[in-house]
Amino acid sequence: MKVLILKPSSLGDVVQALPVARLIRAHRPDAAIDWFLNRELAPLLEGDPDIRRIVPFDRKGWVGPLGWPEAWATVRDLRTRAYDWVIDLQSLARTGAIAWLANGGFTIGLDDTREGASGFYDVAVARPSPTTHAVDWYLEVLRHLGVPVHRRFEWLPVRESAAATVRARCSEPGTRWIGLQPGARWLNKRWPTEHFAALAQRLAADPSLRIVVFGGRDDAALAAPIAAAVPGRIHNLCGRIGLPELVEWLRACSVLVTNDTGPMHIAAALGTPVVAPFGPTAAERTGPYGQLDSVLRVSLPCAPCLKPTCRHGEPMACLRRIGPEWVHGEVRRRLDGPRSGQSCPAVAGA
Repeated sequence: MKVLILKPSSLGDVVQALPVARLIRAHRPDAAIDWFLNRELAPLLEGDPDIRRIVPFDRKGWVGPLGWPEAWATVRDLRTRAYDWVIDLQSLARTGAIAWLANGGFTIGLDDTREGASGFYDVAVARPSPTTHAVDWYLEVLRHLGVPVHRRFEWLPVRESAAATVRARCSEPGTRWIGLQPGARWLNKRWPTEHFAALAQRLAADPSLRIVVFGGRDDAALAAPIAAAVPGRIHNLCGRIGLPELVEWLRACSVLVTNDTGPMHIAAALGTPVVAPFGPTAAERTGPYGQLDSVLRVSLPCAPCLKPTCRHGEPMACLRRIGPEWVHGEVRRRLDGPRSGQSCPAVAGA
């Protein structure tokens, strides 16, 4: 049994799609699964016990004529693999075309109307309802393939070398780590930086807590005022760790305060409690899976607008009105209660 999964991006989407590979392998231990993945995300799945091979995709490189030879060579290679199943979980025109060109025995994808990709599939799986979470939509594909859906798998297995590195840096006796994720791709998905800084000051009043800030190099400007708010208490990791280390840091955190972005989905997959201020996006569809009660939002007629630009008369009101004191109270509630979540939250129909 040979399987190709197409889910090249983004970080959070790839993490949410991983149960598809886990459950296929649980049902068919002989399955050899290849994953079509953005090259920059490859470290997330390198060495994964359920992934035989990563098929690297370079979106920018494939756009112009100079990248076409590499793109065609990849397609030709996929065709020689004779996949039994080709599963497109991105379901855009580009991945739909690649799924079709791979010429597998059976091609299945999501019935997503954005770019008409469903025309490339043997079966297009409809979203069960407008509010069905993305993870449950991906799992719906497995039901059409006769693969049982259950929760008996580890979403993100420990990467021991990365875990050892993290343990060496964060294993201070009696210390609990609070993660902060101030960045997000959309500017209007970002809880205000000054709110993060005020939250850090409140957290710093507890000497047992240490704060770590996550993000890429581009998030350094967001981390700076947070670090300045509580000098000497912030461990700034923006742009300083790779994806395996990020996963293990999030596993080590007691709580993650996060915008709607990739690390939020990693934390949810690990069972790390999250507190997630939400504004323009719909938590029911793309929130922290298994922890939707951790989403904080205010009632506004325009939210969620599902748009990357805010047009409200009070800019970013959906996030600005979520005050630091509210978020701090939610963090304390999770710190003072039992650790919430499991390695794999319950899935619909399990």
